[in-house]
Amino acid sequence: IGKTQNTFGYDFPSITLYYYLFLVLVVISVVICHRLEVSRIGRAWMAIREDEIAAKAMGINTRNMKLLAFGMGASFGGSGAMFAAFQGFVSPESFSLMESVMIVAMVVLGGAGHLPGVVLGAVLLSALPEVLRYVAGPLQEMTGGRLDASILRQLLVALAMIVIMLLRPRGLWPAREHGKSVQPATKT
Repeated sequence: IGKTQNTFGYDFPSITLYYYLFLVLVVISVVICHRLEVSRIGRAWMAIREDEIAAKAMGINTRNMKLLAFGMGASFGGSGAMFAAFQGFVSPESFSLMESVMIVAMVVLGGAGHLPGVVLGAVLLSALPEVLRYVAGPLQEMTGGRLDASILRQLLVALAMIVIMLLRPRGLWPAREHGKSVQPATKT
């Protein structure tokens, strides 16, 4: 991690180059996901999600579309190879239950089915540990040191999930509902 790499005449720490590589890959992934969402394939996936029988009746080959969705998910999931290259070693302990809960919380908090909402949820929950730096000290003093920072993080994520489910069940930035903006014809 302490190594430097000479790139274009500048010395960068290796970890900085990984950051830029991951940033570029995230931007490319978001662009691909957005392009898929607005394409015929994305509309077919949305139709299958809403009503599979109606989608099949409209001529969508649901079996092939589901297989394509599975393949796309696997290809995006394969980007975990970059994590393995960065870590240098991968073991089951690298992926705890809390990591899975945080990923689901990011999707639910931001708004499932809406790419900008999921990005918002990821940014908010990624910033949570930084907020805890300022909040954890006073809360630990109030509880006499019994409240650990990791427990506080879990409590705040659970509280955020409960509040979102009660107040905004579709997330902070939900996707538009297709067909809901059409106004019925008025009788004259």
